[in-house]
Amino acid sequence: MLEKTPNVRVLIVDDEPLIRWALGETLVERGYGVLEAGDGQGAVQVLGESPRAVEVILLDYRLPDSNNLQLLSTIRAVSPQSQVVLMTAYGTPEIAAEALRLGAFCVVHKPLEMHDVVDLVSRAHNSRSA
Repeated sequence: MLEKTPNVRVLIVDDEPLIRWALGETLVERGYGVLEAGDGQGAVQVLGESPRAVEVILLDYRLPDSNNLQLLSTIRAVSPQSQVVLMTAYGTPEIAAEALRLGAFCVVHKPLEMHDVVDLVSRAHNSRSA
């Protein structure tokens, strides 16, 4: 949960440490501040304790303590100013439609291409002021 830079802040929520590391390194190299959580409870805790807003959240759909869209609803309630990108390897059109209805910025399928991550986070961040 170490913040690496003070710029635009991104919370990466994924139970796979290697995925969190790869996403985090990619974003830090481009000047983003990165926070991490390995499960839903950790994500809610980071958001609740963060002294500054988290602008973008990269949220895995399946986590040890969450495998439905309830966590997305909770995150939207705790941090309504954040744009949430839902990441999933198990997505269906129904899950994607419901995620968007609940306020997700978009739904992307895993595995992600690292060269697409910065653009995705940038688009999510820029949409906050739109």
